[in-house]
Amino acid sequence: MKNCIIIQSGGPTSAINSSLAGVVKGAIEAGYSHVYGAVNGIVGVLSQNVIDITEIAKKDDSFQRRLSHTPAMYLGSCRMRMPDPKMEPAIYDALYAFFKSLDITAFFGIGGNDSMDTIAKLSAYFGSKNAGISVIGIPKTIDNDLLATDHTPGFGSAAKYVATTVREMAYDTMIYPVKSITIVEIMGRDSGWLTAASALARGNGVDAPQLIYLPEVPFSVEQCIADTRSLLKHRNSVLIAVSEGIRDSSGEYIASADAKEDKFGHKMLSGTGKAIEHILSNALGTKIRSVELNIPERCGIHLASKTDLDEAYKMGQVAVGLADKGLSGRMVVIERADASDYKPVYSSVPVQEVANGVRMVPRDYISESGNDVTEKMTDYLSPLIQGQVEIEYRDGLPDFLPIDHLMDTTR
Repeated sequence: MKNCIIIQSGGPTSAINSSLAGVVKGAIEAGYSHVYGAVNGIVGVLSQNVIDITEIAKKDDSFQRRLSHTPAMYLGSCRMRMPDPKMEPAIYDALYAFFKSLDITAFFGIGGNDSMDTIAKLSAYFGSKNAGISVIGIPKTIDNDLLATDHTPGFGSAAKYVATTVREMAYDTMIYPVKSITIVEIMGRDSGWLTAASALARGNGVDAPQLIYLPEVPFSVEQCIADTRSLLKHRNSVLIAVSEGIRDSSGEYIASADAKEDKFGHKMLSGTGKAIEHILSNALGTKIRSVELNIPERCGIHLASKTDLDEAYKMGQVAVGLADKGLSGRMVVIERADASDYKPVYSSVPVQEVANGVRMVPRDYISESGNDVTEKMTDYLSPLIQGQVEIEYRDGLPDFLPIDHLMDTTR
């Protein structure tokens, strides 16, 4: 008998459940007797809180289809950094014993930078034990900042949501013949890929956003004021897209110099848009508002990219294939076969090449002035948002899978 176990961790996306569905489908076809899901990521593994996904799928023929179209994380998440196995081996020994009791031969982790750190540590530990357990990483993050892959599942859907929402907001801002400024704050602590996607809103008579500021280029308050003042001379409305992680020339976040840190040492940012709102209001005295897109960017399945969900599903299947070959410590990646005719090619890289790294937006994807993106960026982004997802509805609302197992606090 061979069984596998899956975790989801980090921040949710619209596509992460599609990767889960791909693993489930691939594992069942590959002959795994049981596909276990750990509730709340590695925390669920350590507390032995798992559900048998194969049993759920057997009872509900629509399960796998609905899983791909359910937002956020069906298995739940956590933010826990695993210790070095050499420093705290007892945690890993207990985990190994639990896996042996379930006849686990493969472990799949769907997550971002920090999740790949967990994959690397588990793979190294099991390798030292000759445990015969493959450990495979499947990427996800709306930030699109993982190294070694052309893009990450979840990003395309978030980019489509951002571009659609910004276009809708642009229509709204243009209805009054008065001077106004609208600031849209978009997720992205260290890299500006998602904020750059706002440029896709342009077209169909819309030229917004007029200004785009990414973390890769130091943010100048003085230049932002000058850019905005210049635009207001010949137009009524100005729409500005900003990454939450923009910094000044000294490296200080515009949001807050004393933002708290999470368990991984990352700044927990918010308020960047509001900070710029105050700056521009004081300098220009114009009607102004700021909007923080926040959570909807990562759970808006109604605006998901079909390309994104299809690729996420395929990566789950590819991950099972890697485990079946006996590989471990690998992360599935996407490459572009032909830049002029988009076609994804799937392969894998050692997870150590990815863990704890950050993939920044190339400088030539950003305008020389640092307040916009170039055609290279829009050419890169456009294929990733293609296609619409057909969501099933009941009583006028999306019919998602129930998540009772995440509400049970007695486990």
